[in-house]
Formats: sequence, C-alpha cells, structure tokens
Amino acid sequence: MTLKQALECAVLRLKANAVGSPRLNAEVLLRFILDCDRAYCFAHPERELTPQELARYEEALTERARGVPSQYITGHQEFWGLDFVVSPAVLIPRPETEHIIEAILALVRGDSPLAGAQARTLHAGKHTDLGRQLRMVDVGTGSGCIALTLATELPGAEIWATDISNAALEIAGANAARLQLSRRVRFMQGDLLDGVAGPEEPFDFVISNPPYVGESEADQVQREVRKFEPQGAVFAGPQGLAVIARLIPQALRVLKPGGWLVMEIGCRQEEAVRALLCDWTEICIVPDLQGLPRVVAARAVVSS
Repeated sequence: MTLKQALECAVLRLKANAVGSPRLNAEVLLRFILDCDRAYCFAHPERELTPQELARYEEALTERARGVPSQYITGHQEFWGLDFVVSPAVLIPRPETEHIIEAILALVRGDSPLAGAQARTLHAGKHTDLGRQLRMVDVGTGSGCIALTLATELPGAEIWATDISNAALEIAGANAARLQLSRRVRFMQGDLLDGVAGPEEPFDFVISNPPYVGESEADQVQREVRKFEPQGAVFAGPQGLAVIARLIPQALRVLKPGGWLVMEIGCRQEEAVRALLCDWTEICIVPDLQGLPRVVAARAVVSS
C-alpha cells in the first residue's frame, strides 16, 4: 500500500469513528510511524509502506479510533515551542495554558498581565537578567511544561514544581533532563503547597493549571479527556472549584507581600473565583484567543 492510499484509508476510518480532525490525526500518526515531516508525506505519495510500517500504523489508528489522544500514542506534545514527553500519567499541555506564561512574563516586566501578547518576543539568551532573584512555584506541574518553560524564559529565577503524583513527577523529571534544565527546577512530591517553604522563604509567584472541570460537567467533556487523561488533573468537585478553593489560601501563606498568584480557570468560573479572592488585590482576568476567561492573576496585599 502506498503512503497516499494508507493516509486516505486512515482518514475514512477515523471519520467513521467520530474522531475530530481525522486528516490531521491520520497525518500525525503516519509521520510518527515513518519518523518524517509533513513535507516528506506530500512529496512521496507513491512510497510503498513496509508490512512492519503498515502494522504499526494499524495499531496506532486502532488506539486513536477508540479515543486515545494522539499525543499519548506518539508520546509527545509541543508547548511554547518546546517538545515535551507526555504519557497518560499527565495532562496533555494545551495552547491555552500558554496564556499563563504570557501573563507571568508580562508581570515580570512590570506590565499588566493583559500585555502578555508581547511576551513571546522574550528569549532567554537575550534577557539573561530577566527574573533574576525571583522565586516561583508551579503547583500541580504534571509534565512540567509551565515550570520548564519559565526556566527557559527566566534564567535567573529559582523555580520549584510540585505534584501529588509521583508518576507525573517522573515525566516532568524526564522532560527537565531532555531540555537540560534539571538543575534549574526543584521538583517536590506533595498535595498542592504541602511541604513547600512557608513565610520564612516566601515566593514571588505561585503558578498553577489546577483541575477545574466540575464533575457535573463530565458529560460535556471530550471523550479523549474523560476517558484517557488523568482524572485528578481534570475534575475538581461538583463545580470544579474544590482545588482552586484550597490553593488560594495556601498561596497567600507562601507568597511575599505583593507576590502574584497566576492560574488557569474554567471559562465559566470568573465570578466564583473572584469571590474566593476577596483577600487579594489587583485581580485581573486574562481572556484566551476566543475571548473567554482563561487566566486569573491576583496580588497578595502589601502590608501597610
């Protein structure tokens, strides 16, 4: 079977199994099996696949057809231009979470988090003083995508990362090693901020992409997320606020006066999260590219 024929059959199969973006998924999996780029696929439609390649492609398509995310099949996902290893032990990094990075870089520059769109102009090699002496902790680090991206962008910062899951921390550690950042990020096992230094060693930033989907919303969640991504990283109580409600007071305990809490939230949680932040100041909601509330930044009150 030629490359073109295999791809066309795969598209039809994924479409019949109600897989979204069937052509994109078919191409991603084929490129993974052949270890090639998209240009190669287009330039060599007549290339004959070996029996071994066809068998591996069939196996990958079977997994995708039953709902397994393509990122778990290939074992990789891009975030902020970096390649991260992923497995079912961690949430798949998503483009909307990059708004957290944008907001933090804007705050480090002294700008409003709403100015985050300019953050992508920053590059560690050209801004070696950026973030110097700042202390940050990424809560629920998962794959480590937030902490490791910040370590890349803010070479002067001291960065911690926590997760309750040892399996997730193994993935994060592997990503740190692959990106040559093992010495830049301190990983700790624990529930939220348990075990993290308190007022004697306060942080400038507490950062998190916490679970925020309500259990009552489970039927509205994509099949891939509901069935295959780690449930503890997705769902958080009936309304999705259980973890956020615990994290906010803990963050206040470990932050310096004037320090920032920056976290991702659900698109319908703005009002509820604002209510939970009653002891904070300078609350700012950063929208995603669709204009939906996505990231909240709030500042710990400076003592008078």
